Amino acid sequence: MATHHARRLPAAAALLLVLLAVGAAADDASSDDDAGFPRSPGCSNKFQLVKVKNWVNGTEGTTVVGLSARFGASVPRDIHEAQKTFAVLANPLDCCSNSTSKLTNYIAIAQRGECAFTAKAKIAQTAGAVGLLVINDNEELYKMVCSDNDTSINVTIPVVMIPQSAGKKMKGLLDHGARVEVQLYSPNRPVVDLSAFFLWIMAIGTIVCASLWTEFVACEEVDERYNQLARKDGPNSGTSNREDKEIFEISAKGAIVFIIVASVFLLLLFYFMSSWFVWLLIVLFCIGGIEGMHVCLVSLLTRIFKDCGQRTVQFPFLGEVLALSVVTVPFCTIFAILWAVYRHASFAWIGQDILGICLMITVLQMAHLPNIRVASALLSAAFVYDVFWVFISPLIFHESVMIAVARGDNSGEAIPMLLRIPRFFDPWGGYDMIGFGDIIFPGLLVAFSYRFDRASKKGFFNGYFLWLTVGYAVGLFLTYVALFLMDGHGQPALLYLVPCTLGLIVILGQLRGELHALWNYGRNQPEILVDEP
Repeated sequence: MATHHARRLPAAAALLLVLLAVGAAADDASSDDDAGFPRSPGCSNKFQLVKVKNWVNGTEGTTVVGLSARFGASVPRDIHEAQKTFAVLANPLDCCSNSTSKLTNYIAIAQRGECAFTAKAKIAQTAGAVGLLVINDNEELYKMVCSDNDTSINVTIPVVMIPQSAGKKMKGLLDHGARVEVQLYSPNRPVVDLSAFFLWIMAIGTIVCASLWTEFVACEEVDERYNQLARKDGPNSGTSNREDKEIFEISAKGAIVFIIVASVFLLLLFYFMSSWFVWLLIVLFCIGGIEGMHVCLVSLLTRIFKDCGQRTVQFPFLGEVLALSVVTVPFCTIFAILWAVYRHASFAWIGQDILGICLMITVLQMAHLPNIRVASALLSAAFVYDVFWVFISPLIFHESVMIAVARGDNSGEAIPMLLRIPRFFDPWGGYDMIGFGDIIFPGLLVAFSYRFDRASKKGFFNGYFLWLTVGYAVGLFLTYVALFLMDGHGQPALLYLVPCTLGLIVILGQLRGELHALWNYGRNQPEILVDEP
């Protein structure tokens, strides 16, 4: 019916939005890898991020993050072992010929270019420098390696590259006669950070909460009586309660279309991401977050204060609206606007996660998988999408498209469709992150398993919901194990989540002789909504 099609649109848009962030569970403060760079005698160091603490005329400045070279001495791991040393500009600044400035017992600062990195290091070392900072020509941290002619390197001082902005600032201070001291060290990251555990709990809790929401939280009387801020249908409107519920049942064909459209949009983000494009995504996220928070708050308050669900007020054009909505919508709107304004603040992750969790719970109420046949199409397609754009795309686009978009590498902004939490005990800071899609798509299957269990009157242990929840938890745990083994580099979470959820329900269904029922569930039931008009 036409009513059904109109109400599928917001759900479809929301699913597309979360699919864009299906990709990498990651943190944004990982060490640099060594892949693809040959080793030779004296040029076999592991690339390491280096903290460059600095003081200007005795006043501590902002710590700069640099990257050590393949060659040279390693910097201390412990800050207490690192020495504070005065810095001086090399002369000439490129440090490609003998310096006319005194470098003995100083850390030399040189500009990138004109000669090999190893040549700069040798000249600085010969002049008595105890370290070399190389200013890059952009903000990226370029990996300093040896040239093919450097068969044997004997550099015994640490060599670190720093971003262009930090280098220019130090150069400007030194040019004006300031005394600049620096301290180089590279602290170890903790093996396990509590942020990963909290993120794990948040993801599992969101799925469990969304699966149980309708039965244990949402008031069915309210759901059947009004459509949030939309005009309330009267008893003679000709619209049934079933039709009033915004349920979007995914089809196998629709699942494939979602993946294709999301891939195209992901490429557009990768190539054309700019501040206005990110702002568009932020606005869409805020709209979805406002609606999600509104739905969740109304459901919770109506559950606690049952009389609230009966009070309505009249508005022009909107008609009869719940009094609760009049209060909650402005609150949710202000909350989302404040998050958008302060999204770069240290506490902004709290607001982002609240809006995101509310949005995902609402999406899981709107979007349903009708059976395992559709679930197999959707999750298999999402599995291929995730793996391709994280692992295979670097072979074509020279970097991981998914991770680049998730981190906002081309614009300085990050897309907001992520749950993130600070790495509280990591000296490098940063965030652990997981895309909404890595919660939504397995969550659709877990929510289906709960509905199937209730319809089949299955118990807690002989049903599917408990085991799929455990399977999701195990799959997400395996994702973080892989994240640790890969030194923090982004992982396609669905690579682990799909086998642990879809694979599990297929195996359990086969062993219990119920796979046919799961595969065809709802296909012959007249009340199931279909995609065709």
